[in-house]
Amino acid sequence: MSTAGEAKTGRQVAWFDLAARGTDVRTEVLAGATTFLTMAYIIVVNPAILGQAGMPVAAVAAATCFAAGVASILMGAIANVPLALAPGMGLNAYFSFTVVQGMGVPWPVALGCVLISGVAFLLLTAAGIRQMILAAIPPHLLAAVAGGIGLFIGFIGLKNAGIVVNNAATSVALGDLHAPSAVLALIGLVVIAVLSAWRVKGAVLIGIVLTTLVGWLMGLVTFTPQPYSIAALTETAFRLDLGGVFGAGGKHGLGVLEILFVFLFVDLFDNIGTLVAVTKRAGLVGADGRIPRLNRMLFTDAVATMIGACAGTSTVTSYVESAAGVEAGGRTGLTAIVTGLLFLAAMFVAPFAQLVPLAATAPALILVGALMMSPLIEVAWDDPEAAIPAFLTVAMIPLTFSIANGLAFGITAHALLKLLRGRITRTDWLLLVLAALFIVRFAWLAVA
Repeated sequence: MSTAGEAKTGRQVAWFDLAARGTDVRTEVLAGATTFLTMAYIIVVNPAILGQAGMPVAAVAAATCFAAGVASILMGAIANVPLALAPGMGLNAYFSFTVVQGMGVPWPVALGCVLISGVAFLLLTAAGIRQMILAAIPPHLLAAVAGGIGLFIGFIGLKNAGIVVNNAATSVALGDLHAPSAVLALIGLVVIAVLSAWRVKGAVLIGIVLTTLVGWLMGLVTFTPQPYSIAALTETAFRLDLGGVFGAGGKHGLGVLEILFVFLFVDLFDNIGTLVAVTKRAGLVGADGRIPRLNRMLFTDAVATMIGACAGTSTVTSYVESAAGVEAGGRTGLTAIVTGLLFLAAMFVAPFAQLVPLAATAPALILVGALMMSPLIEVAWDDPEAAIPAFLTVAMIPLTFSIANGLAFGITAHALLKLLRGRITRTDWLLLVLAALFIVRFAWLAVA
């Protein structure tokens, strides 16, 4: 006879609709752990970057774990999708190097800008504008985004492994395959690939753990923990300066508008791209191309940015590394909740994230990137009107390290081709508006 507690737990699990999505609790937990391990680098990297803006490193480490944990749990509980969130790479660099160091904006004021951009996200979502933007993007470009993000993830993995390196003459080149990190990554890639080929559940997580153990034996893990306490969070929590945002506007002129626009633009289109790619890979996109519970995802994303700003970190955004959890079998919000809980637990031991070397998670990213290429078969590559915008989208995402830039090039090319071929209709007005905004943005970047 079941108890009241068991009945309640059953209802909670049933809410995730595990059976209908072809998964179970064990698979979701393994997937959540996999996503966490592929994202754990942010616990170390984000404080290092924001620390260069003068922010206390220990406090940012705690804020990073808190924001990622709460945001991921909210996404899983509200939207029921395996999508994890954390402070976004790229936006944190823009926060530190451009806004604070380059423009001389104090970091509390910069956090105020992040909060305002989050409020703007919320208003755009409530007004249905973000949903309209997503609906205006043609299916072949959405497929191209998924493939482009696959290349992006794979490229990040190859760089983290040292298999691909910077080169002054050719931009990138083959790295030293005799280097310990490259050897370790190649071992991990073989392990994960073979386990995946044998359809072993949890292949990605098993591969990361085994590769980490090999990395320890090879002496590749350097653990240099800094003084840290969870109480450090108080040094950044609610330290944002909203009044200073408007005061900074008088000092920096259009600079504050530029800051707000970049935070808004990049997070908006990065999230759209990530959301499409991960839900597509998880098989959550309907036959009509619609994404169920889209509004819930977008609202959660907006709230996550606001939570992150209040905690003391740069813009919180959806992570493409969520695809690693999806590849491990994650299909519901339970995956994201497990990832979030692990981030909250990491608040107590944040410095220990260094124990998992990048070379151990790199193979997972490479494999996931390869498996995310399948949507590209949806593009009519023999039709220039579809192929050219799709190619630009696929190419520009990894080559500019920006999902937003890839979408910008693809949408602009698509709109121009329709316009110049005389195929524009009244229903394409938003597509033309987006293309015009992208052109203005790139022109602004050129003269900034």
